[in-house]
Amino acid sequence: MPTVKKPAVKKKTVAKKKTVTKKKKAITNRKAAQNKRKALANKLKDDLKTTKNALKFAKKAAKEELKLAKEAAKAEIDVLKDQLKATLKREQALLQLGEKKAKMMLAAGERWEKQQIAKIKKLAVKKRRK
Repeated sequence: MPTVKKPAVKKKTVAKKKTVTKKKKAITNRKAAQNKRKALANKLKDDLKTTKNALKFAKKAAKEELKLAKEAAKAEIDVLKDQLKATLKREQALLQLGEKKAKMMLAAGERWEKQQIAKIKKLAVKKRRK
């Protein structure tokens, strides 16, 4: 028997899928990501500026506070120096007063001693007369 060839069946051609939509989606995603990056970068720049300004003001405030503390310390030192001078002056005056009193007591003691010696001599003279 002769072989009969069957007619070849043509495969149906499948319509090619369009990848254009995927490309559009990728482009859209890239643009969205780029926009997000730009927004984030801008936000970070603003935060950095704000932080720098805050640090600058904090530094100024700290300098001013240090300056005021220094001035207060200098004023306190001046007051303490004046008090020390006054105290030293008073101490010197008290020492001089003490020395003066000691000299006066010594002189009074010597006078008393002379008076006592004079009394003893008078008594001795009176006893000799008798």
